[in-house]
Amino acid sequence: MIRLLIADDHPVVRAGIRALLESEDDLTVLAEASTPDQAIALARDLAPDIVLMDLQYGPGATGVDATRALRALEVAPYVLVLTNYDTDGDILGAVEAGASGYLLKDAPPEDLVAAVRAAAAGESALAPSIAGRLMAHMRSPQANLSRREIDVLALVADGASNNDIAGRLHITDATVKSHLVHVFSKLGVNSRTAAVAAARRRNII
Repeated sequence: MIRLLIADDHPVVRAGIRALLESEDDLTVLAEASTPDQAIALARDLAPDIVLMDLQYGPGATGVDATRALRALEVAPYVLVLTNYDTDGDILGAVEAGASGYLLKDAPPEDLVAAVRAAAAGESALAPSIAGRLMAHMRSPQANLSRREIDVLALVADGASNNDIAGRLHITDATVKSHLVHVFSKLGVNSRTAAVAAARRRNII
């Protein structure tokens, strides 16, 4: 029996996923979490085999943060991301945090069930389109921004100043400037505006 925890902030979504998974003889849902912190606490208490993880929960911790924390537990569950978000930054962040798989919520039900079984067996469970984009990203050194560089660039795109970015990411102004220098170099640009435009063209943010 594969034991699951569902983490999503939408009750209707959680109910639908639960109904789908529990229609299978070899799958059982132990609990549901509506926040990343709740998912971590429940996983620590219940030791599920797999956590189905959304990425966005509003202000505060993200699904990527929770994935990293879950994979660091003494009894670490596999994490399968199930989300509406498919930018390269989201995908790269989740995989770097230790996610075993990445599916979009519009995936066919049978694909989700197959991905759960694959993840439980220790296999990668990436949707074909996601796998293709991840491989393309890894082959492109110019677009190979780190998760932190992507975070900084996303805040630049929102209009944040270096000082604002430093405060929100709990880093120094000098570190922000260093990240931006690396971003400019990797994207082949020399301004904040050009960096944001290039990242959007490549679907990084």
